[in-house]
Amino acid sequence: MNPTLFDQLSALPTRYKQLTEAEMVTRIRDIKHELGDELLIPGHHYQRDEVIQFADVTGDSLQLAQICAQNRQAKHIVFCGVHFMAETADMLTTNAQTVYLPDMRAGCSMADMANMTQTTRAWEALTQLFGNTIVPLTYVNSTASIKAFVGQHGGACVTSSNAKKMVEWAFTQRTRLLFLPDQHLGRNTAFDLGIRLDQMAVWDPIHEKLRYEGNIADVRVILWQGHCSVHEGFQPWHIEHIRTHEPDMNIIVHPECSHEVVQAADDNGSTKYIIDTIAAAPSGSRWAIGTEMNLVKRLIAAHPDKHIISLNTNMCPCLTMNRIDLPHLLWALEMIVAGERGNVISVDAETTAQSLLALERMLQFAT
Repeated sequence: MNPTLFDQLSALPTRYKQLTEAEMVTRIRDIKHELGDELLIPGHHYQRDEVIQFADVTGDSLQLAQICAQNRQAKHIVFCGVHFMAETADMLTTNAQTVYLPDMRAGCSMADMANMTQTTRAWEALTQLFGNTIVPLTYVNSTASIKAFVGQHGGACVTSSNAKKMVEWAFTQRTRLLFLPDQHLGRNTAFDLGIRLDQMAVWDPIHEKLRYEGNIADVRVILWQGHCSVHEGFQPWHIEHIRTHEPDMNIIVHPECSHEVVQAADDNGSTKYIIDTIAAAPSGSRWAIGTEMNLVKRLIAAHPDKHIISLNTNMCPCLTMNRIDLPHLLWALEMIVAGERGNVISVDAETTAQSLLALERMLQFAT
């Protein structure tokens, strides 16, 4: 679609910018009451508080994927997250259900780091090098087309919650794996499972080059050169600063952080793991958390008996996730009430069929 036309179709109508917060809150509550069980609003943990207050369910990517897959009652699913999450919800729900994204511009920079042209070329080059020894894994932070490619080639999706299980599964299928698009989650997961760093190579999709020093026969994991812009904002010197000035503070980070940061931290894990760890921590404990700022602020508010800070106090929230706000949520809901098909996320049947192979392999290992 022409970018200018897309911007016009995605533009928030002016009238929503003129409403007060109280007016929007009241109207959203009224619509939720009016639609009842026909409406489901999943909200990712990284969403703004103003949006999360209306979420029927909250969770990380895996939790929300499972909830959408199990739900057969809601006719309208207004996904408060980013584009790839809404695509996943559409593929896991029935044809009688419609998935909406309140702001179609809410994308994911990581997902954008692997497109089909790049992935196809990479696969051709890598299979020439390694033959039929590679199984592809894709983080759920990827487009539906990439999920379909992975499903078609015998691979699976992963989340930060089940990455270890899925990497273990991959090695039962082939002797090597291609992990895309987040190199850090792939590296940290494989390392935790005993794969040495000198057994990992990096595929550079821009220059179409495998970056590796050593005997190529030793490569077991091929990492796509992609990353999360938020989690790359945490650096080893942030941990050094905490160790120097607050040595009694526990440091926990997300595995999308670099290997150096993860190794220097006290603990690492998925969004759900971080939430559960903080909840179970004793009163009075002290924590520096390396993940998205909206979630960190929510944890601070939820646990006033604990001293919690962001590992990087200058960290911004996920900018694309934060495109979802009250005006866009209200706009999406009012279009539903008016019977308009605006901001609908719909994945074609062929892509869905191939993607479901990858998604269903993941869900088998998610519990």
